[in-house]
Amino acid sequence: MVDMAGTATAAKKKTMRHASAQKAARQAETRRLRNRSNKRAVREAVRETLEAAKAKGASDAQTRTLLNGAAALLDKAARRGVIHWKAAARRKSRLLARLKAPAPAAAPAASVKTQAAAAK
Repeated sequence: MVDMAGTATAAKKKTMRHASAQKAARQAETRRLRNRSNKRAVREAVRETLEAAKAKGASDAQTRTLLNGAAALLDKAARRGVIHWKAAARRKSRLLARLKAPAPAAAPAASVKTQAAAAK
């Protein structure tokens, strides 16, 4: 930068000069890490629930227990303000819908014409 006399001066940063700004930055970092941890726990609980539902040997009671745990974590994250309460409700609803949906059928076998063409 150039001042009024025409000499070059280095621009000074004006960030974090006040103690209140420094404290706000510390608080924001603490909250960011806490929110990150809570979001990770929610994602892992949802993933475990879906994997248990897909597993052939998993019982309905085990899946229901995991579903209740995932729902509780979603509600807790919403209470703490980590995610919006409507987002928590939407995620719970979609999770339950995925668990109730019938398993997709296996891919149909290739047609006879396709198999004959492949043999040639």
